[in-house]
Amino acid sequence: MPILIHAIRTSLEEAPSAAIAKAVKLLGVSEREVVSACISKTSLDARKREKPHFVHTVSISLEGGEASAAARVPGNRAVWTEDKPLEVPRGTRPLDHRPVVVGFGPAGMFAGLLLARNGYRPLILERGAAMEERVEAVERFWREGILNERTNVQFGEGGAGTFSDGKLTTRIGDPKCGWVLRELAAFGAPQEILQKAKPHIGTDRLRQVVRNIRKEIIALGGEVRFGTCLTDLRISSGRLAAAVTSDGEIPTEQLILAAGHSARDTFEMLHRHGFALAPKPFSVGVRVEHLQSQIDRGLYGDLAGHPVLPPGEYQLSKRVDGRGVYTFCMCPGGMVVPSASEQGRVVTNGMSCYARDGKNANSALVVGVAPEDYGTHPLDGVAFQRRLEEAAYLAAEGDYRAPAQDVGHFLQGKPGLTVGRVEPTYARGISPCDFTQILPDFVTGLLREGLVDFDRKLRGFAAEDALLTGVETRTSSPVRILRGEDYQSLTVKGVYPCAEGAGYAGGIMSAAVDGLRTALAIMAVYQPLD
Repeated sequence: MPILIHAIRTSLEEAPSAAIAKAVKLLGVSEREVVSACISKTSLDARKREKPHFVHTVSISLEGGEASAAARVPGNRAVWTEDKPLEVPRGTRPLDHRPVVVGFGPAGMFAGLLLARNGYRPLILERGAAMEERVEAVERFWREGILNERTNVQFGEGGAGTFSDGKLTTRIGDPKCGWVLRELAAFGAPQEILQKAKPHIGTDRLRQVVRNIRKEIIALGGEVRFGTCLTDLRISSGRLAAAVTSDGEIPTEQLILAAGHSARDTFEMLHRHGFALAPKPFSVGVRVEHLQSQIDRGLYGDLAGHPVLPPGEYQLSKRVDGRGVYTFCMCPGGMVVPSASEQGRVVTNGMSCYARDGKNANSALVVGVAPEDYGTHPLDGVAFQRRLEEAAYLAAEGDYRAPAQDVGHFLQGKPGLTVGRVEPTYARGISPCDFTQILPDFVTGLLREGLVDFDRKLRGFAAEDALLTGVETRTSSPVRILRGEDYQSLTVKGVYPCAEGAGYAGGIMSAAVDGLRTALAIMAVYQPLD
């Protein structure tokens, strides 16, 4: 079992090997006692109070005596630990039919992968297309404005996260996160995701990882059906009997519902069946674009452009009278992308490739909203999102152009748009607007307060030529599908609401882990088909 040595600092000029040498010295052992040593995590500390530097966690294995060696290190900086394998339960109840997984985003992929590896031969249904066809449909929409409502940035192989930065950060602290990271690396993600404190894959590399996972599931006896949408459920005596799809009925008694936060038709279908649903908080706002060089200068000062420094990234927040304004899904060197999934509505999102080498940086700049802002009916949050997306479409005069304002006009409360140093990256083009005519007053008011406050923390954030593009509405699901401790719906047994769309995750990692938890809940009760 290795010892983890935390808080090992190195300067920008020092090689990574210096961190290992410092950790061995801190541990108080000789080099001949060390069996192996490597850096397990690295983060960049660019806080203004001191010069930017790297902070590492170093993993060291000894010939013996790890526990006593770790205990000698002062300040709890050494932890003797081990990577535990994922414990897989073995149920005994026979399955009449193979389990069905709805949605092939992170939750559906990892639930399907775990089930397939253990002999359950899952059937995975995805309304969108496989990766190659999906990329073609998305790029056609960006280029020509022809929207495919089944296959787009929100729907298709890999889920909404496929067209993003591929961030793998999370706050859930579940040991399964390590399992997910190791699997992603095994399927082709950069090996550095196992070491970086803020790992990312990038949309370009994530696509191949997703394809590799799909191939593994199929090789293990699972099946993935693209272009197959869940349209209804057949329920008998409070239990699931079959999934009704666009291609016909599929008998099943166990269905993992990992449909994603934009599966609005699925929410409506569940409501018709009387599922226990609840409106939940989410956030709305805009995308803010800056020059990446501006962000680098704001974070690194005179060291901006240093060859070992990564493109700068930030996470900023402020609370005013109990309501939050914050940045979300920051994409260094990225672009703002058209992300609509319904006709006549404009939705924005951010995306960056692994290299993060674009001219602009962008992030969502959003304000929290809750049921008291939009209504207490389970589907009122969906209606609220749609109103904002329709208003954005009309304000930009159609064709999926996006409404936009420069920060200078926005802070002055004046409509209009002046494009300066920050050239827009939104592929469908932008139109000048007044966001006070699109977003509620409390949202635009708090966005202004956030811009001013964040500029104090990160100089240049409120630069006059920074660009606001809207609207950002798909930050998380507006609905929670209520489930019990057994992960099953409170209303219909055999239906397992899962991950972002059900209101239990936010991001690639937490969604993947929730998919694993849900699959494990099924495996704890039912025996494999093989």
